[in-house]
Amino acid sequence: MRKLGQVLKKTAFILQIHKNPNQVNQFIQQLIQNDLADVYIHIDKKSNIKDEIIKDSHVHILEEQLNCEWGDISQVDCTLLLFKEVIKSGIDYDYVVLKSGQDLLVRDGLKDLFLEADDQIYIKIKEETRRSLNMGLMMINWPKIARKRYTNRHPVRMIRRLLLLLYRRGIHLFKNKNYWPEHYHFYNGSQWFSLPLDVVKYILDFLDENKWYYQFFKNTLCPDEWFFQTLLMNSPYKSKVINENFVYLKWGVELEKRNSPELLSEMDIKDIGASKKFFARKFDEKYNQAVIDYYVKRYSFQSKKLLYRNSQEEAPQVL
Repeated sequence: MRKLGQVLKKTAFILQIHKNPNQVNQFIQQLIQNDLADVYIHIDKKSNIKDEIIKDSHVHILEEQLNCEWGDISQVDCTLLLFKEVIKSGIDYDYVVLKSGQDLLVRDGLKDLFLEADDQIYIKIKEETRRSLNMGLMMINWPKIARKRYTNRHPVRMIRRLLLLLYRRGIHLFKNKNYWPEHYHFYNGSQWFSLPLDVVKYILDFLDENKWYYQFFKNTLCPDEWFFQTLLMNSPYKSKVINENFVYLKWGVELEKRNSPELLSEMDIKDIGASKKFFARKFDEKYNQAVIDYYVKRYSFQSKKLLYRNSQEEAPQVL
């Protein structure tokens, strides 16, 4: 139990957003309304929504804007920029949580989990060997045109599949010739995670001291789903990794939607609740505003344990 006078650390949420500012504001309100979190935001350079994001002492919008593209290293770059802004603040957060602007909080209890956690790392991971079907994503030096999202039967999408098929058969076109240590194992998983602040500092220090690591991933495909997983699972923090990211999503089944989560509606509320996840995605106000309102009215980033304790003892100081 938290002792009297003990400092309660806040949580830093880092958001990568590009549209629907009203929806983003609703998500931000969920996160900050109990003064237990700050929000750091990167807005895609292609978007002009900065003035529509709510002004609040808990909300920090990055001045630098990158052109953030699907499947490209720019996704990693945005996350690293947000990491640096969190560290620059000098605030001793407990966790740094990466989310998008199309997520929502759909369950209480995450702050309580962080309060009890022993600096665990929450990220989805799967080990990949050099013979794995997905390794072509990393071992091919993908041209820029291939590192884009195509939701129909675009010729580039067909060429991408052909290159992967050839790689799996031992024909290595456009080989990634960047340095990679033989003893380093590859891991991949979902982009979203919750990391202790010390782990974020370790990542930035590691990248500063090991320039080869970023260079290897620079022209890979979908590096945001490999970069942090691989770094952490080859680090001293490996034993702290929990294979979980607290996110509910529903993958598309048709060819055009197979690589993307489907948009959620009121019809998904039951399944979201049964999942016991703290977050869900993707929501879109233009598709279904009602389901967004449902969760915004019911859930916020709070601590039920602290509410109970504070009714019996002096409230802890919040940094």
